[in-house]
Amino acid sequence: MAEKEALIPKHGGYRKLKGFQVAQLVYDVTVRFCDRYIDRRSRTHDQMVQAARSGVQNIAEGSQGSATSKKMELKLTQVARASLEELKLDYEDFLRQRGLAQWERGNPLRQGLVDRRCRTADEVAAWIVGVGRSGQGGQCPGNKSTLSTPSTRTPPNYPELSANAALVLLSVATALLDRQVASLAREFEDSGGFSERLHRVRTAKRRQRS
Repeated sequence: MAEKEALIPKHGGYRKLKGFQVAQLVYDVTVRFCDRYIDRRSRTHDQMVQAARSGVQNIAEGSQGSATSKKMELKLTQVARASLEELKLDYEDFLRQRGLAQWERGNPLRQGLVDRRCRTADEVAAWIVGVGRSGQGGQCPGNKSTLSTPSTRTPPNYPELSANAALVLLSVATALLDRQVASLAREFEDSGGFSERLHRVRTAKRRQRS
């Protein structure tokens, strides 16, 4: 006997989504980055923080609303993806405008951070400090570097490493959201949304009564 289809299926559960988890990490890292390296009175500070927050909030809202609107979930997940792309451009602008190097795709530090699988902003910060003190994040040919000598009185200041680390995390987050959007699109094509599910449930109910 076929399992009865529920009118309101299981929904939410966004906290378990890898895309949400990485987007939330990007948000936490961005708040710290902006407070440290961007003037709090500037529009850029607010825009970067809000773009990072939008990535997180839209994933959550879309997942929670998926019970009655798969179309809305798909739309909001795409909004989250667009917000993170906007944030990515802000980090790239930060590096370019200050003459700092942006890591190329083949830079081993990119994979090193991915392999570290940081779960908190503290873990990302510790990785940045470790790389900076080891000298791995030094100056690239043709680019200035502002990596400062670690001080015993104040935390190390690594804008180049910090911006690049955020870009790596953003690349992971956007790749995961791209996969999520593709999966949602296939699911919508195969099963439709709430209207189609309502029709199937009502049809099955009438057949059961007859």
